[in-house]
Amino acid sequence: MDKEAIHLGDWHRLLIGEAPVEFLLEVFIRTTFIYLAVLVVMRLLGKRMNAQLTNLELAVMLTMGAIISPAMQLPDRGLLAGVLALLCSLTFLRGTNWLGFKSSKAEKIIQGTETVVVRDGIIQLDAMARNRLSHQQIYAALRADKVYNLGMVKRMYLEAYGMFSIYQGRENKPGLSILPLPDTEIRSIQLHPDSSTLACTNCGHTVLAEPEQQPCSVCQANEWVDAIL
Repeated sequence: MDKEAIHLGDWHRLLIGEAPVEFLLEVFIRTTFIYLAVLVVMRLLGKRMNAQLTNLELAVMLTMGAIISPAMQLPDRGLLAGVLALLCSLTFLRGTNWLGFKSSKAEKIIQGTETVVVRDGIIQLDAMARNRLSHQQIYAALRADKVYNLGMVKRMYLEAYGMFSIYQGRENKPGLSILPLPDTEIRSIQLHPDSSTLACTNCGHTVLAEPEQQPCSVCQANEWVDAIL
């Protein structure tokens, strides 16, 4: 479109564009047709598309957005091309899922694997760095699962599809408090163990207090707080 043809008061262009008014009815028909086609394809993609998505499923969802937009709005694009692209996305996802079902090696390559981010109350800093996680992301996920002390965590996994799985230990072990520091009122309800136990603020490793506290043997940090129950 030539820039000389652009005028602020051109309401026909602003509201309808360069297409005739009748194209609005065509857009309605196109949108209805594509909407019904998307409902069918989503049903065929399976229940997983309504849950937390894997990388592969997310890629298909983003692709579907790019597919359906031109078919609904551009007058020079046919509907069958959009439907064919939707069917290709369906075939691709079904095919890769079938390949992952047949081969565990292929499944790991396509879907990824879980990662241990907390082991026996200690944050695995290398795993955090590889997955670009922050302490606050881990703490928020634990608090959402009603865990307020790292010592309670036997294992915490970052699943291949991005969710956290948390397994608590049976023992009531002292550990690093993961309640927000500014909220002194809620932190005051946590119990301190009888022994003078300290927790590393970086990884959660616990040790007995010493007159001259040494750096953490796990992460080499030297910032300690009282461990809590």
